Amino acid sequence: MNKVNVVWFRQDLRLSDHKALYYALKDAEQSGAKVIGLFHIHPSLNDEFTIRHDYFFRSLEDLVHQAADYQFPVHFITGKAEEAFQQLLDQDFTVQSVFYNKDEVGFGRERDQSVNKWLEAQDIQVESFVDAHIHGAEEVHKKDGGHYKVFTPYYRMWSSLDKPAVFSVDKKKLSELGADFTDQFQEGEEAFRDLLSKCTKEWKHIGERSAIQRLAHFLHNKVHQYEENRDFPAKNATSMVSPYLKNGVLSPRTVYHKAMEVKKENGGESKGLETYISEIAWRDFYNMIHYMYPNSKHEEVSEQYQGIDWNQDEDYFEKWKEGQTGYPIVDAAMRQLNTIGWMHNRLRMVVASFLTKDYLVDWRKGEQYFEERLIDYDASSNIGGWQWAASTGTDAVPYFRVFNPTRQSERFDPEGEFIKSYLPQLKDVPKKYIHEPSKMSAEEQEQYNCKIGEDYPEPSVDHKTMRKRAIEVFEKQKDS
Repeated sequence: MNKVNVVWFRQDLRLSDHKALYYALKDAEQSGAKVIGLFHIHPSLNDEFTIRHDYFFRSLEDLVHQAADYQFPVHFITGKAEEAFQQLLDQDFTVQSVFYNKDEVGFGRERDQSVNKWLEAQDIQVESFVDAHIHGAEEVHKKDGGHYKVFTPYYRMWSSLDKPAVFSVDKKKLSELGADFTDQFQEGEEAFRDLLSKCTKEWKHIGERSAIQRLAHFLHNKVHQYEENRDFPAKNATSMVSPYLKNGVLSPRTVYHKAMEVKKENGGESKGLETYISEIAWRDFYNMIHYMYPNSKHEEVSEQYQGIDWNQDEDYFEKWKEGQTGYPIVDAAMRQLNTIGWMHNRLRMVVASFLTKDYLVDWRKGEQYFEERLIDYDASSNIGGWQWAASTGTDAVPYFRVFNPTRQSERFDPEGEFIKSYLPQLKDVPKKYIHEPSKMSAEEQEQYNCKIGEDYPEPSVDHKTMRKRAIEVFEKQKDS
C-alpha cells in the first residue's frame, strides 16, 4: 500500500514559496512516499456564504487548476473535523504524515490543536509551520523576553532580525511525487462543486500568477511614490495585494524579498519602499497582539474601556453599512466595500472612526461587518485596526483624537474624484461643495442635480456635537 504525505491547504492557496509543501516533498523524496494535496470543506460554509467566500473559493479553484498542470490534484474532504479526516483512513493508501501551515490565533488555532490531537491518536505524524507571516507571534520580543505593545519599538526589533528565505518548491519534483486518488473522494469533490456554484462574482485578477504580476507592477512602477500617495484613494497608489496575502495566494516572504531586490536595485534608498516594508511588519505585529490577547475579537484590549456605554441605535448602524450617513467620504467608502469587497486603508480608518466616535456604535459591530464583506479580511489586522480606531486597543489613537470626516475628505480626496466614483448623485456637484453638499442652497441643488434629502441625505449627525459627546463618554469610563 502506498505511503502518502498529505499537504493540508487552508489559507495558503499557492504552489510557490509554500513551507508545508516544500517540506512534504523533501520528506517524501527521502522516505519514498507520494504526496497529495488536501482541502477540508466544513459544512457550515453552506449557511454563511458571503462575497469573502466567493473570492476565496475562486482562488482555491485557481490553485486546483494550477496544481493539475503539474499532475498534483487537490483532494477534498467534507464534514466536521474528525469526521472529515476519518476519510483519509478509509482509502487505498497509508497516511504517513500531514503537513500544514498553522494558524497562530483564533478559531484556526483551536481547530489545529484539535485536529493535531486526533491525527496523532491515529499514529499519523503532524508537521506544522509558521507561514502566513514573516515572523511568528513568538519570534519578535523584547530583550527581557516580554512582548511589545507599541509598534515602533516592535518594528525596530523586527527589522533587526534575519528574515526567512523563500522556500522554492521544485515543480518537477511536484509532478514526480504527486499522486491522484480523487476517485476516492467523490463526496468532497461534489461539495467543492456545490460551493463553486454559489460563486456569482466575476473576478478579474485571481490566483497566484495574477498576484505575482500585480506585485511586480507595484514594485517597479509605484512603490517609490508610495509614501506620499498611499493615503489618496483616487490615486490607485497601493499594492492591492492584501487579498492575495490574506488567502495565501502570495507569500509574505516573497513580497518582502521582492521588495528588498527593488531596494538593492535602487541603491538602498527609498522612503516609499521603507514605508511599504513597514506595512508588512504591521501584519506581524497585529498577529502577535491577537496571540497575546486571544479574546480581543470580543473584548477591548484596554481594560479601562471595557464598560463603555455604546449607542445601541440600529438605525445609525444601518445608515453606516449602506453608505447613507450624509458624509460623502464615509458613504463612498462604504459603497466601495459593498461593491468590490475591498476598501482603501485610509478610508477604513475614516469609517471606523465615524462609526465608533460620531455614532458611538460598538466597534465589534463594525469589525463583524468587515468580516462579512472584506475579501482580504484578516482577523488579527481587522481587530487591531478597529480597536485602534475605537481607542480601545494597544497603541491606539487617543480617544480625544477624533477624525473629522469632512477634513479627511478635503485632505485625501480634494477634488472629490473618489467620492464621485461611488456616489454618482454627486457627479455634478462642484469641488466647493463636494465634501459638504448639504451647504448648497436650494438653487444650487437644482443647478447641480442633487437635492439634499432626496438624491443625497442630510448629515445624520453633527460632527462637532458628536465629537464632544464621544470624548465625554470615554472620559466618564476612564474615570469610573
